[in-house]
Amino acid sequence: MAEEAEKEISTFEDFKLNKQLLNAIAEAGYEKPTPIQLQAIPLISAGHDILGIAQTGTGKTAAFLLPLLMKVKYAQGDNPRAIIIAPTRELVMQIEENITLLAKYTDIRHLAIYGGLGPKTQIEAVNKGIDILVATPKRLMELYLKGDLILKDLKTLILDEADKMMDMGFMPQIRRLLEVIPRKRQNLLFSATMPDKVVELSEEFLEFPTRVEITPQATPVETVSQVLYQVPNLRTKIELLEHLIQDADTLNRVIIFTRSKKNAESVSKFLEHRNYGEVRAIHGNKGQNTRINSMEAFKGGEIRFLVATDVAARGIDVTMVSHVINFDVPLIYEDYVHRIGRTGRAEQAGAAITFATEAEMYHVQKVEKIIRMKIPQEPMPETVKVFKTPFEEQQEMAREIDRQKRRDDPDFKGAFHEKKGRHKSNFDKGKKKGDPKNSFWQKTKKKGSRKK
Repeated sequence: MAEEAEKEISTFEDFKLNKQLLNAIAEAGYEKPTPIQLQAIPLISAGHDILGIAQTGTGKTAAFLLPLLMKVKYAQGDNPRAIIIAPTRELVMQIEENITLLAKYTDIRHLAIYGGLGPKTQIEAVNKGIDILVATPKRLMELYLKGDLILKDLKTLILDEADKMMDMGFMPQIRRLLEVIPRKRQNLLFSATMPDKVVELSEEFLEFPTRVEITPQATPVETVSQVLYQVPNLRTKIELLEHLIQDADTLNRVIIFTRSKKNAESVSKFLEHRNYGEVRAIHGNKGQNTRINSMEAFKGGEIRFLVATDVAARGIDVTMVSHVINFDVPLIYEDYVHRIGRTGRAEQAGAAITFATEAEMYHVQKVEKIIRMKIPQEPMPETVKVFKTPFEEQQEMAREIDRQKRRDDPDFKGAFHEKKGRHKSNFDKGKKKGDPKNSFWQKTKKKGSRKK
Protein backbone atom coordinates (compact mmCIF):
# COMPACT_ATOMS: atom_id res chain seq x y z
CA MET A 1 0.00 0.00 0.00
CA ALA A 2 2.78 2.45 0.95
CA GLU A 3 4.66 1.63 -2.26
CA GLU A 4 1.53 2.24 -4.38
CA ALA A 5 1.02 5.59 -2.66
CA GLU A 6 4.59 6.57 -3.39
CA LYS A 7 4.19 5.72 -7.09
CA GLU A 8 0.96 7.74 -7.43
CA ILE A 9 2.01 10.81 -5.45
CA SER A 10 4.82 13.15 -6.44
CA THR A 11 3.70 16.61 -5.22
CA PHE A 12 2.06 18.04 -2.10
CA GLU A 13 -1.04 18.80 -4.19
CA ASP A 14 -1.42 15.04 -4.78
CA PHE A 15 -2.07 14.54 -1.04
CA LYS A 16 -5.35 16.46 -1.47
CA LEU A 17 -4.41 18.93 1.25
CA ASN A 18 -6.54 22.03 1.67
CA LYS A 19 -5.59 25.39 0.18
CA GLN A 20 -4.49 26.86 3.54
CA LEU A 21 -1.91 24.11 4.04
CA LEU A 22 -0.68 24.22 0.44
CA ASN A 23 -0.12 27.98 0.70
CA ALA A 24 1.84 27.53 3.93
CA ILE A 25 3.91 24.71 2.39
CA ALA A 26 4.78 26.88 -0.62
CA GLU A 27 5.79 29.81 1.60
CA ALA A 28 7.94 27.50 3.75
CA GLY A 29 9.90 26.57 0.62
CA TYR A 30 9.00 22.86 0.60
CA GLU A 31 9.39 21.83 -3.05
CA LYS A 32 8.62 18.13 -3.05
CA PRO A 33 7.64 15.48 -0.48
CA THR A 34 10.43 13.48 1.15
CA PRO A 35 10.30 9.64 1.17
CA ILE A 36 8.85 9.51 4.71
CA GLN A 37 6.16 12.01 3.69
CA LEU A 38 5.32 10.07 0.52
CA GLN A 39 4.75 6.90 2.51
CA ALA A 40 3.32 8.13 5.80
CA ILE A 41 0.91 10.94 4.86
CA PRO A 42 -1.57 8.78 2.84
CA LEU A 43 -1.56 6.10 5.57
CA ILE A 44 -2.08 8.59 8.42
CA SER A 45 -4.80 10.36 6.42
CA ALA A 46 -6.56 6.99 6.00
CA GLY A 47 -6.63 6.56 9.79
CA HIS A 48 -3.98 3.85 10.23
CA ASP A 49 -1.84 3.48 13.32
CA ILE A 50 1.76 4.05 12.19
CA LEU A 51 5.11 2.78 13.38
CA GLY A 52 7.55 5.11 11.63
CA ILE A 53 11.28 4.45 11.65
CA ALA A 54 12.99 7.56 10.38
CA GLN A 55 15.92 9.68 11.42
CA THR A 56 15.78 13.35 12.21
CA GLY A 57 16.27 15.48 9.13
CA THR A 58 14.14 13.24 6.90
CA GLY A 59 11.00 15.41 7.05
CA LYS A 60 9.16 13.19 9.54
CA THR A 61 7.72 16.12 11.53
CA ALA A 62 5.80 17.40 8.50
CA ALA A 63 4.92 13.77 7.69
CA PHE A 64 2.72 13.58 10.79
CA LEU A 65 1.77 17.28 11.07
CA LEU A 66 0.23 17.71 7.61
CA PRO A 67 -2.36 14.89 7.94
CA LEU A 68 -2.98 15.94 11.55
CA LEU A 69 -3.72 19.53 10.52
CA MET A 70 -6.09 18.19 7.83
CA LYS A 71 -7.84 16.08 10.47
CA VAL A 72 -8.16 18.83 13.08
CA LYS A 73 -9.06 21.40 10.35
CA TYR A 74 -10.24 24.28 12.55
CA ALA A 75 -10.61 25.48 16.13
CA GLN A 76 -13.30 23.59 17.99
CA GLY A 77 -14.16 23.06 21.67
CA ASP A 78 -11.90 23.73 24.65
CA ASN A 79 -9.93 20.51 25.12
CA PRO A 80 -7.07 19.16 22.99
CA ARG A 81 -8.04 16.75 20.22
CA ALA A 82 -4.43 15.84 19.45
CA ILE A 83 -1.35 15.49 21.63
CA ILE A 84 2.24 15.21 20.39
CA ILE A 85 4.71 13.99 23.01
CA ALA A 86 8.45 14.52 22.65
CA PRO A 87 11.31 13.79 25.10
CA THR A 88 12.93 17.23 25.43
CA ARG A 89 11.72 20.80 25.63
CA GLU A 90 13.97 21.71 22.68
CA LEU A 91 12.19 19.18 20.49
CA VAL A 92 8.76 20.23 21.82
CA MET A 93 9.57 23.82 20.88
CA GLN A 94 10.80 22.74 17.47
CA ILE A 95 7.59 20.81 16.71
CA GLU A 96 5.50 23.77 17.83
CA GLU A 97 7.48 26.05 15.51
CA ASN A 98 6.66 23.67 12.66
CA ILE A 99 2.95 23.81 13.55
CA THR A 100 3.11 27.61 13.57
CA LEU A 101 4.68 27.50 10.10
CA LEU A 102 2.23 25.03 8.56
CA ALA A 103 -0.97 26.18 10.32
CA LYS A 104 -0.43 29.91 9.73
CA TYR A 105 -3.51 30.22 7.47
CA THR A 106 -5.81 28.27 9.80
CA ASP A 107 -7.39 29.19 13.13
CA ILE A 108 -6.10 25.99 14.80
CA ARG A 109 -4.96 26.69 18.38
CA HIS A 110 -1.76 25.01 19.49
CA LEU A 111 0.44 25.16 22.55
CA ALA A 112 3.79 23.77 23.74
CA ILE A 113 4.18 22.82 27.41
CA TYR A 114 7.40 21.69 29.06
CA GLY A 115 9.35 21.87 32.32
CA GLY A 116 11.93 24.46 33.29
CA LEU A 117 9.28 27.18 33.47
CA GLY A 118 6.52 27.70 36.02
CA PRO A 119 3.25 26.06 34.92
CA LYS A 120 1.02 29.09 35.64
CA THR A 121 1.28 30.71 32.19
CA GLN A 122 0.89 27.32 30.47
CA ILE A 123 -2.24 26.52 32.53
CA GLU A 124 -3.76 29.88 31.59
CA ALA A 125 -3.13 29.14 27.90
CA VAL A 126 -4.68 25.66 28.24
CA ASN A 127 -7.79 27.17 29.87
CA LYS A 128 -8.33 29.46 26.87
CA GLY A 129 -8.88 26.37 24.70
CA ILE A 130 -6.48 24.43 22.46
CA ASP A 131 -6.73 21.97 19.58
CA ILE A 132 -3.19 20.54 19.42
CA LEU A 133 -0.94 20.18 22.45
CA VAL A 134 2.82 19.49 22.19
CA ALA A 135 4.32 18.34 25.48
CA THR A 136 7.08 16.63 27.39
CA PRO A 137 5.74 13.58 29.30
CA LYS A 138 6.46 14.92 32.78
CA ARG A 139 4.79 18.32 32.35
CA LEU A 140 1.82 16.72 30.57
CA MET A 141 1.12 14.38 33.49
CA GLU A 142 1.77 17.18 35.98
CA LEU A 143 -1.00 19.35 34.50
CA TYR A 144 -3.34 16.38 34.08
CA LEU A 145 -2.96 15.23 37.70
CA LYS A 146 -3.60 18.79 38.91
CA GLY A 147 -6.88 18.76 37.01
CA ASP A 148 -5.81 21.55 34.65
CA LEU A 149 -5.88 19.37 31.52
CA ILE A 150 -8.92 17.45 30.26
CA LEU A 151 -8.15 14.64 27.83
CA LYS A 152 -11.61 13.17 27.13
CA ASP A 153 -11.76 14.64 23.61
CA LEU A 154 -8.42 13.24 22.47
CA LYS A 155 -8.57 11.66 19.00
CA THR A 156 -4.87 11.45 18.01
CA LEU A 157 -1.78 10.65 20.08
CA ILE A 158 1.71 10.97 18.58
CA LEU A 159 4.93 9.85 20.26
CA ASP A 160 8.00 11.37 18.59
CA GLU A 161 11.60 10.22 19.21
CA ALA A 162 10.31 7.21 21.16
CA ASP A 163 13.79 5.72 21.55
CA LYS A 164 15.06 8.83 23.32
CA MET A 165 11.93 8.85 25.48
CA MET A 166 12.73 5.33 26.64
CA ASP A 167 16.40 6.19 27.26
CA MET A 168 15.30 9.08 29.47
CA GLY A 169 13.06 6.85 31.60
CA PHE A 170 9.65 8.17 30.52
CA MET A 171 7.98 4.74 30.22
CA PRO A 172 6.01 5.13 33.52
CA GLN A 173 4.52 8.47 32.44
CA ILE A 174 3.62 7.09 29.00
CA ARG A 175 1.92 4.04 30.55
CA ARG A 176 0.03 6.27 32.99
CA LEU A 177 -1.15 8.45 30.11
CA LEU A 178 -2.36 5.45 28.10
CA GLU A 179 -4.55 4.46 31.07
CA VAL A 180 -6.45 7.76 31.20
CA ILE A 181 -6.96 8.79 27.57
CA PRO A 182 -9.84 7.55 25.35
CA ARG A 183 -9.26 4.09 23.91
CA LYS A 184 -10.72 5.01 20.54
CA ARG A 185 -7.99 7.11 18.95
CA GLN A 186 -5.33 7.09 16.23
CA ASN A 187 -1.78 6.39 17.42
CA LEU A 188 1.45 7.33 15.68
CA LEU A 189 4.89 6.35 16.96
CA PHE A 190 8.10 7.64 15.40
CA SER A 191 11.62 6.55 16.31
CA ALA A 192 15.05 6.74 14.72
CA THR A 193 16.01 3.31 16.09
CA MET A 194 14.13 0.23 17.29
CA PRO A 195 15.71 -1.06 20.51
CA ASP A 196 13.78 -3.63 22.57
CA LYS A 197 12.16 -0.97 24.78
CA VAL A 198 10.61 0.75 21.76
CA VAL A 199 9.38 -2.59 20.37
CA GLU A 200 7.74 -3.24 23.75
CA LEU A 201 6.14 0.21 23.76
CA SER A 202 4.86 -0.16 20.20
CA GLU A 203 3.15 -3.43 21.12
CA GLU A 204 1.34 -1.73 24.02
CA PHE A 205 0.60 1.49 22.21
CA LEU A 206 -0.31 0.62 18.60
CA GLU A 207 -3.19 -1.43 17.19
CA PHE A 208 -2.35 -3.33 13.99
CA PRO A 209 0.17 -0.68 12.93
CA THR A 210 1.51 -0.13 9.44
CA ARG A 211 5.29 0.01 9.56
CA VAL A 212 6.98 2.75 7.55
CA GLU A 213 10.77 2.47 7.44
CA ILE A 214 12.69 4.87 5.27
CA THR A 215 16.24 3.78 6.04
CA PRO A 216 17.53 0.74 7.91
CA GLN A 217 17.28 1.59 11.58
CA ALA A 218 20.09 3.73 12.95
CA THR A 219 21.74 4.13 9.54
CA PRO A 220 23.25 7.63 9.23
CA VAL A 221 21.92 9.82 6.47
CA GLU A 222 23.78 9.33 3.22
CA THR A 223 24.69 13.00 2.87
CA VAL A 224 26.91 12.94 5.98
CA SER A 225 30.59 12.04 5.58
CA GLN A 226 32.16 10.53 8.70
CA VAL A 227 35.72 10.43 9.97
CA LEU A 228 37.33 9.15 13.18
CA TYR A 229 40.53 10.26 14.93
CA GLN A 230 42.01 8.16 17.71
CA VAL A 231 43.33 10.66 20.26
CA PRO A 232 45.36 9.73 23.37
CA ASN A 233 43.87 12.17 25.87
CA LEU A 234 41.74 15.19 26.63
CA ARG A 235 44.48 17.77 26.11
CA THR A 236 45.31 16.39 22.67
CA LYS A 237 41.60 16.46 21.79
CA ILE A 238 41.68 20.21 22.41
CA GLU A 239 44.79 20.53 20.27
CA LEU A 240 43.15 18.59 17.42
CA LEU A 241 39.98 20.68 17.71
CA GLU A 242 42.05 23.85 17.43
CA HIS A 243 43.81 22.46 14.35
CA LEU A 244 40.56 21.58 12.58
CA ILE A 245 38.71 24.84 13.18
CA GLN A 246 41.42 26.97 11.55
CA ASP A 247 39.49 26.56 8.28
CA ALA A 248 36.71 29.02 9.11
CA ASP A 249 35.30 28.98 5.57
CA THR A 250 34.64 25.22 5.65
CA LEU A 251 33.82 24.78 9.35
CA ASN A 252 31.53 27.80 9.50
CA ARG A 253 28.63 26.54 11.62
CA VAL A 254 29.72 23.76 13.97
CA ILE A 255 28.03 21.77 16.73
CA ILE A 256 30.47 20.20 19.20
CA PHE A 257 29.00 17.39 21.32
CA THR A 258 30.48 16.48 24.69
CA ARG A 259 29.49 13.73 27.09
CA SER A 260 29.47 15.90 30.22
CA LYS A 261 28.46 19.40 31.26
CA LYS A 262 32.01 19.90 32.56
CA ASN A 263 33.58 19.21 29.16
CA ALA A 264 30.97 21.40 27.43
CA GLU A 265 31.94 24.31 29.66
CA SER A 266 35.68 23.66 29.24
CA VAL A 267 35.51 23.46 25.44
CA SER A 268 33.35 26.59 25.15
CA LYS A 269 35.71 28.55 27.46
CA PHE A 270 38.70 27.43 25.40
CA LEU A 271 37.06 28.63 22.17
CA GLU A 272 36.06 31.93 23.76
CA HIS A 273 39.59 32.41 25.09
CA ARG A 274 41.12 31.89 21.65
CA ASN A 275 38.60 34.12 19.81
CA TYR A 276 37.83 31.72 16.97
CA GLY A 277 34.28 32.99 16.63
CA GLU A 278 31.10 33.38 18.68
CA VAL A 279 30.39 30.34 20.86
CA ARG A 280 27.58 29.24 23.18
CA ALA A 281 27.22 26.19 25.42
CA ILE A 282 23.91 24.45 26.16
CA HIS A 283 23.42 21.71 28.74
CA GLY A 284 21.23 20.77 31.69
CA ASN A 285 22.68 23.41 34.02
CA LYS A 286 21.84 26.26 31.66
CA GLY A 287 18.60 28.14 32.29
CA GLN A 288 15.70 27.67 29.90
CA ASN A 289 15.89 31.21 28.48
CA THR A 290 19.65 30.91 28.00
CA ARG A 291 19.22 27.67 26.06
CA ILE A 292 16.45 29.11 23.90
CA ASN A 293 18.44 32.26 23.12
CA SER A 294 21.56 30.23 22.29
CA MET A 295 19.59 27.99 19.95
CA GLU A 296 17.98 30.94 18.18
CA ALA A 297 21.34 32.68 17.78
CA PHE A 298 22.84 29.53 16.28
CA LYS A 299 19.90 29.10 13.89
CA GLY A 300 20.24 32.72 12.87
CA GLY A 301 23.91 32.27 11.97
CA GLU A 302 25.06 34.71 14.68
CA ILE A 303 27.39 32.19 16.33
CA ARG A 304 29.92 29.80 14.82
CA PHE A 305 30.10 27.16 17.57
CA LEU A 306 27.38 25.52 19.61
CA VAL A 307 28.81 23.24 22.32
CA ALA A 308 26.16 20.83 23.58
CA THR A 309 25.49 17.73 25.61
CA ASP A 310 23.07 15.14 24.22
CA VAL A 311 20.13 16.83 25.93
CA ALA A 312 20.11 19.16 22.92
CA ALA A 313 20.91 16.60 20.22
CA ARG A 314 17.34 16.25 18.99
CA GLY A 315 16.07 19.76 19.42
CA ILE A 316 18.23 21.47 16.83
CA ASP A 317 16.78 21.89 13.35
CA VAL A 318 19.22 23.97 11.32
CA THR A 319 19.66 23.23 7.64
CA MET A 320 23.13 24.70 7.19
CA VAL A 321 25.20 23.02 9.94
CA SER A 322 28.54 22.42 8.23
CA HIS A 323 30.07 20.02 10.77
CA VAL A 324 29.27 18.00 13.86
CA ILE A 325 32.27 17.22 16.06
CA ASN A 326 31.91 14.44 18.59
CA PHE A 327 34.45 15.67 21.13
CA ASP A 328 33.43 12.64 23.25
CA VAL A 329 31.89 9.37 22.01
CA PRO A 330 28.30 8.99 23.35
CA LEU A 331 27.60 6.17 25.81
CA ILE A 332 24.06 5.75 24.45
CA TYR A 333 25.09 4.50 21.05
CA GLU A 334 21.91 5.52 19.21
CA ASP A 335 22.74 9.11 20.17
CA TYR A 336 25.59 8.98 17.65
CA VAL A 337 22.94 8.80 14.91
CA HIS A 338 21.06 11.75 16.34
CA ARG A 339 24.20 13.79 16.79
CA ILE A 340 25.41 13.41 13.22
CA GLY A 341 21.81 13.91 12.04
CA ARG A 342 22.25 17.58 12.97
CA THR A 343 24.30 18.01 9.79
CA GLY A 344 23.43 16.85 6.27
CA ARG A 345 19.81 17.92 6.77
CA ALA A 346 17.38 18.71 3.97
CA GLU A 347 19.60 16.92 1.45
CA GLN A 348 22.55 19.23 2.19
CA ALA A 349 26.04 17.77 2.49
CA GLY A 350 27.47 17.56 5.98
CA ALA A 351 30.44 16.14 7.88
CA ALA A 352 30.79 14.39 11.23
CA ILE A 353 34.17 14.17 12.99
CA THR A 354 34.68 11.94 16.03
CA PHE A 355 37.49 12.04 18.59
CA ALA A 356 38.06 8.82 20.56
CA THR A 357 40.56 7.86 23.24
CA GLU A 358 41.72 4.26 23.66
CA ALA A 359 38.94 3.69 26.23
CA GLU A 360 36.34 5.23 23.89
CA MET A 361 37.26 2.95 20.97
CA TYR A 362 35.18 0.25 22.69
CA HIS A 363 32.13 2.50 22.32
CA VAL A 364 33.06 3.32 18.72
CA GLN A 365 32.93 -0.41 17.88
CA LYS A 366 29.45 -0.62 19.45
CA VAL A 367 28.33 2.40 17.42
CA GLU A 368 29.66 0.79 14.23
CA LYS A 369 27.56 -2.32 14.91
CA ILE A 370 24.44 -0.18 15.22
CA ILE A 371 25.08 1.88 12.08
CA ARG A 372 26.27 -1.23 10.24
CA MET A 373 29.36 0.42 8.83
CA LYS A 374 32.96 1.14 9.74
CA ILE A 375 33.71 4.79 10.49
CA PRO A 376 36.74 5.72 8.33
CA GLN A 377 39.75 6.47 10.53
CA GLU A 378 42.32 9.15 9.69
CA PRO A 379 45.83 9.46 11.19
CA MET A 380 46.50 12.35 13.53
CA PRO A 381 47.62 15.39 11.48
CA GLU A 382 51.38 15.83 11.76
CA THR A 383 51.09 19.45 12.87
CA VAL A 384 48.97 18.55 15.91
CA LYS A 385 51.00 18.35 19.11
CA VAL A 386 50.37 15.08 20.97
CA PHE A 387 50.53 15.53 24.73
CA LYS A 388 51.54 12.93 27.26
CA THR A 389 48.54 11.54 29.13
CA PRO A 390 48.44 12.75 32.77
CA PHE A 391 48.72 9.99 35.36
CA GLU A 392 45.17 10.25 36.71
CA GLU A 393 43.60 10.30 33.24
CA GLN A 394 45.73 7.29 32.27
CA GLN A 395 44.57 5.41 35.39
CA GLU A 396 40.91 6.22 34.77
CA MET A 397 41.15 4.98 31.17
CA ALA A 398 42.77 1.76 32.41
CA ARG A 399 39.90 1.25 34.85
CA GLU A 400 37.38 1.91 32.12
CA ILE A 401 39.02 -0.61 29.76
CA ASP A 402 38.89 -3.18 32.57
CA ARG A 403 35.18 -2.47 33.08
CA GLN A 404 34.58 -2.92 29.36
CA LYS A 405 36.36 -6.29 29.34
CA ARG A 406 34.37 -7.48 32.35
CA ARG A 407 31.17 -6.40 30.64
CA ASP A 408 31.95 -8.58 27.64
CA ASP A 409 33.57 -11.39 29.67
CA PRO A 410 32.28 -11.86 33.27
CA ASP A 411 35.24 -14.20 33.99
CA PHE A 412 37.80 -11.49 33.21
CA LYS A 413 39.82 -10.85 36.39
CA GLY A 414 41.17 -7.46 35.47
CA ALA A 415 44.55 -6.39 34.22
CA PHE A 416 44.44 -3.19 36.21
CA HIS A 417 44.88 -3.31 39.97
CA GLU A 418 44.40 -0.21 42.06
CA LYS A 419 47.14 0.36 44.58
CA LYS A 420 46.37 1.76 47.98
CA GLY A 421 46.82 5.45 48.35
CA ARG A 422 46.75 8.14 45.73
CA HIS A 423 49.77 8.44 43.44
CA LYS A 424 50.26 12.00 42.38
CA SER A 425 51.71 12.75 39.00
CA ASN A 426 53.70 15.84 38.09
CA PHE A 427 50.39 17.08 36.66
CA ASP A 428 48.91 17.06 40.19
CA LYS A 429 51.86 18.23 42.25
CA GLY A 430 51.60 21.75 43.51
CA LYS A 431 47.98 22.08 42.34
CA LYS A 432 45.53 23.04 45.03
CA LYS A 433 41.95 21.87 44.92
CA GLY A 434 39.89 24.36 43.00
CA ASP A 435 42.93 26.01 41.39
CA PRO A 436 41.64 27.39 38.07
CA LYS A 437 44.98 26.52 36.49
CA ASN A 438 43.92 22.88 36.63
CA SER A 439 41.50 23.59 33.80
CA PHE A 440 43.06 22.41 30.56
CA TRP A 441 41.90 25.45 28.61
CA GLN A 442 43.75 27.72 31.03
CA LYS A 443 46.99 25.82 30.37
CA THR A 444 47.00 27.16 26.83
CA LYS A 445 47.29 30.71 28.15
CA LYS A 446 51.06 30.50 27.89
CA LYS A 447 50.70 30.40 24.13
CA GLY A 448 49.11 33.82 24.21
CA SER A 449 45.61 34.88 23.29
CA ARG A 450 46.22 35.21 19.61
CA LYS A 451 43.32 35.86 17.29
CA LYS A 452 42.91 33.75 14.21
